Amino acid sequence: MHVYHRGMHPQQLRYFVAVAETRHFTRAAELVHVAQPSLSQQIKALERELGADLFLRARGNITLTDAGETLLPLARRILADTETARQEVQEVAQLRRGRVRLGATPSLCTGLLPDVLRSFHDRYPGIQLLVEEGGSHDLVRELARGALDLALVVLPLRTPSPALTTVELLREELVVVSSPESPPPGHGRGRARRVRIADLEGERLVMFRHGYDLRELTVEACRAEGFDPDFAVEGGEMDAVLGFVRAGLGVAVVPRMVAGRTGLRVTPLAAPVLSRTVALAHRSDVAPPRAARELQRLLLEERGR
Repeated sequence: MHVYHRGMHPQQLRYFVAVAETRHFTRAAELVHVAQPSLSQQIKALERELGADLFLRARGNITLTDAGETLLPLARRILADTETARQEVQEVAQLRRGRVRLGATPSLCTGLLPDVLRSFHDRYPGIQLLVEEGGSHDLVRELARGALDLALVVLPLRTPSPALTTVELLREELVVVSSPESPPPGHGRGRARRVRIADLEGERLVMFRHGYDLRELTVEACRAEGFDPDFAVEGGEMDAVLGFVRAGLGVAVVPRMVAGRTGLRVTPLAAPVLSRTVALAHRSDVAPPRAARELQRLLLEERGR
């Protein structure tokens, strides 16, 4: 569908997205701060302009037509790009205003970002920092639809996107954490100082939720050693997993930079060491706003330390 047209306005696309997301004209009007009749009028004008109905209105239920389903991701992309252009112009005044929308996995939010974001905030206190935590798969999707400027993701991406540019930032060693009050992992096998992945067979593991990079990496490593891990509890984010380990429910495989701040027992892995590659990603077709480029520079500086 060709969306840009002489008679089409971003305001109409904003109203369309609001109705598509709320499935309700009155709630959509409240969301965009406009009178409901005015919103309905603009939606009808957009439908006339496109020559297609965008919504099915049956018995009070609002659903998208095929044309509406096709328009929705394009409209979101156009609105995101329009907002990026607006932010870019405003940021010219020595980065005194603006925002950066950064996505990162929870472990990186805990381990890498606090010091970098503090440094960025000290230099540019007027720049708003919006951080979204999520797994790499979710962050890639958010980048692709224009909802994020930058994202810290784990390579290799499970769903590679040709529309993204990635720069390797660091290689992160994984370690095993356990409660100091519990026996160390692999105890009784002569490896108190280091533990092999094979030694985790028979250990109860605290496991992250589905879609979490660390879950997939750990499960694959165990299966490569010929066993399926035994989960004591699963489904948590980073903070929950560390809390469950602290309570003695089991052990977990986490990045070293997170493990050092937990007060838990940290046991390195014996060779071959398990690690993951962290990369900085952004859309290839749109340059990140100036403030995001400055944050990108600080993150790349961190790589060199």
